[in-house]
Amino acid sequence: MSGALPLPSRAPGRLGGVALVLGGALSVQFGSALAALLFPRTGVAGAVTLRLAIGALVMLVVCRPRLRGYGRRDWAAVVAFGLALAGMNSIFYQAIERIPLGPAVTLEVLGPLALSVFGARRAAAWFWAALALGGVALLGQGGFDRLDPAGAVLALTAGAMWAAYIVCSARIGARFPGADGLALALTFAALLTLPFGLADAGGRLADPAVLGLGTALALLASVLPYSLELAALRRLPTATFAVMMSLGPAIAAVAGWLVLGQALHPVEVLAIALVVAASAGAVRAAAPPPAAPPDPVTSPDPAVSAAAAARPARR
Repeated sequence: MSGALPLPSRAPGRLGGVALVLGGALSVQFGSALAALLFPRTGVAGAVTLRLAIGALVMLVVCRPRLRGYGRRDWAAVVAFGLALAGMNSIFYQAIERIPLGPAVTLEVLGPLALSVFGARRAAAWFWAALALGGVALLGQGGFDRLDPAGAVLALTAGAMWAAYIVCSARIGARFPGADGLALALTFAALLTLPFGLADAGGRLADPAVLGLGTALALLASVLPYSLELAALRRLPTATFAVMMSLGPAIAAVAGWLVLGQALHPVEVLAIALVVAASAGAVRAAAPPPAAPPDPVTSPDPAVSAAAAARPARR
């Protein structure tokens, strides 16, 4: 008898993936609101460095990823994921320093929505992506003309990096066990941003209050959401996951209201409802079609099949 332990059963596919996406979105958007409070103390680059460096340390301690046994393509996937992480965080934080959190995430989510359209294989998926886009546009209606142009461009660029993050995260999840690939990519991203953070904040990064806020930011905006999204992409198609990212502006609007005191109007509530409906529809559209019932004419009778199986074969 083998001494190997039985593997745990896999979590439910779609419903488990939806719960993971929701948990990650809640965590990262409230983390973004916390980052806005950290900017005056560390600057944007300092906040990004704290988020990625502390997040990488936590992931390395928890995962203890092995470094041997991987090929060149595996390490190339780690480098690409690290670049996407560093770019997405740095550019987005530069955006929310210039424009409010809600509109910034509204513009940023255009990247995942574009990815969902390109990656969709069903017409229904395009409909849900369009509905999500309508909700996102409604969420930011009437305010885009007052945005700082540089901040808007940065938010759109961060959206492109977000789409790259989704693709790279799915590849990392397929190549590395658990969260090992995420830990390695997060470490690479932290090393990329460290010189800029030190130049921007210097000794302020060692202040106990700053370290406390940075640790909370790393856990809320990096460790928890990235781990949940990595697991979700193992359960959901990339196009479906990308549509569900449209929940980001809705959650960001609520986070901005609760944490930063930014007003939430009735039109925005309607927009949030549209985005939630689109996300639910995208999940349903990704469900595999039900198996067709057996044809009673062509399917063999179970009793006859059992008798045939029991009959000894001719020698």
